[in-house]
This record gives sequence, structure tokens and C-alpha cells, in this order.
Amino acid sequence: MANPAWLMLIAIAFNLTGAVGALVASFHAKAATATIRTQLITVAARITRSARRATLRLPSARPWATASQQLFIAATGPHTTA
Repeated sequence: MANPAWLMLIAIAFNLTGAVGALVASFHAKAATATIRTQLITVAARITRSARRATLRLPSARPWATASQQLFIAATGPHTTA
């Protein structure tokens, strides 16, 4: 029974990676899964904590920074100030 469960998880991960590529740009919509993973998902970052708030610090000179920002906005909606 474990093999069908792993197969289902792999299919879900593959489909989610494709959806991420389609959300970002037309280049990533046609890209391979490994390309999307290395350019958008695998990003070196630091988590900093200050005043009980966690902040994700991303490198400023990333080649795919705009694609990552488009993905974040597509997933969470535009940023609003309260």
C-alpha cells in the first residue's frame, strides 16, 4: 500500500511544480521540473527574528528575483498595509 501513496505524492508534486511555472512566466511554463526547482523553489535564504516576528531574508542579487516576486503575489495576493 505504500507504493500507490508515494506515486500519488510524486504526481501531486509534479503538478504543483508545473502550476508554479505557469503562474510565474511563459518561460517557466514550458520549463522542465528541474529548471523550475533550481530557479524558483531552491533559494538560499535566512530566517531572522526580531520583536517576535520572523522575516525571510532573500539575497538581493538573484537572477530570478522578479519571477519569485510574481509567484509570491500570485500565491498570497497583493501586499496591503494596515
